[in-house]
Amino acid sequence: MSNPIPNQLLSPLDLGSLTLPNRIVMAPLTRARAGERRVPNDLMAEYYAQRASAGLIITEATVVSRQGIGWTNTPGIYSDEMTAGWKAVVDAIHNEGGRVFLQLWHTGRASHSDFHGGELPVAPSAIAIEGDGIHTPSGKKAYETPRALELNELVGVVSSYKRAAENARTAGFDGVEIHSANGYLLDQFLQSKTNHRTDSYGGSVEYRYRLLGEVVDAVTSVWPANRVGIRIAPNGSFNDMGSPDYREQFLYTARRLDQYGLAYLHVMDGTGFGFHNLGPAMTLRDFRNVFSGPLMGNVEYTRESADAAITNENADLIAFGRPYISNPDLVERFENGWPLAEPADMSLWYSSGAHGYTDFPPYRETAVQA
Repeated sequence: MSNPIPNQLLSPLDLGSLTLPNRIVMAPLTRARAGERRVPNDLMAEYYAQRASAGLIITEATVVSRQGIGWTNTPGIYSDEMTAGWKAVVDAIHNEGGRVFLQLWHTGRASHSDFHGGELPVAPSAIAIEGDGIHTPSGKKAYETPRALELNELVGVVSSYKRAAENARTAGFDGVEIHSANGYLLDQFLQSKTNHRTDSYGGSVEYRYRLLGEVVDAVTSVWPANRVGIRIAPNGSFNDMGSPDYREQFLYTARRLDQYGLAYLHVMDGTGFGFHNLGPAMTLRDFRNVFSGPLMGNVEYTRESADAAITNENADLIAFGRPYISNPDLVERFENGWPLAEPADMSLWYSSGAHGYTDFPPYRETAVQA
């Protein structure tokens, strides 16, 4: 028997000047289908268009510059060809009635010299990731100690985000999300574990926030603030993250971001993606106390817990990641109480071609025979 979800998760939301028909967000999902040239393609357009019933789609992480590369076959947004490729994807989503933000990404130390012609990846400080290695174009290799960015290089980093934001407007996106989570460059600057700088970009919660603030300033000079979201991961250990002063740092960051009138703050509040165990997990309620704009929760939500978070006014939106891999019609399944498809095997997540990507069928409710 169908068990329809209560109405809150499926209720509309005005996100600045953008009206969402529901509060179900397709979370950013790296799927590595862009090929070696990192240009979005027709297969990607089909994949996103299949999922256009989401209230909002946030694209997979998309590098803002060559320097930002850290995964094989992930897309970029730093060339005219990439911008044109993304335009075709956006058009396909819009043709199905969807809305889409582009996630802006720089991997920082979560990269390898194989991606950069032998040059080391960059970071706030020369501190290597402790982990089992990274997949590079020439195979899996150990993490390297990155090169600390010079003070005079940071203006170029900020400029790369601005150019990417401009290209996203050209491609027709509805907005952008700045990726400041999961141990990538902006998160590395935020956290005391990875930022040991003694200049004006390190040493205190205020100074560690500075690069993110400059990037937000640059991106909101291109886009209205209510078309810009920010993603943070205060509880995360992915990419060897987690800082003793995490609570102080992330509450300060949220207070500063609250001044912009952003589209939303995207908080990875769950612990299922890796938890640093340095204290109690930060909750959406923690952020509701310091951030007055829309809040988006993420990590291991079910339709019931998502609806409860919205009903209790802890969240305004909930992002679903892995369920969207094998359920292109996730909204319709939630709306009708239909069962979810079996989770996709992890071997398919970053493979190539249509299999495990665009070949998951929508649900067809079987008629009961009298």
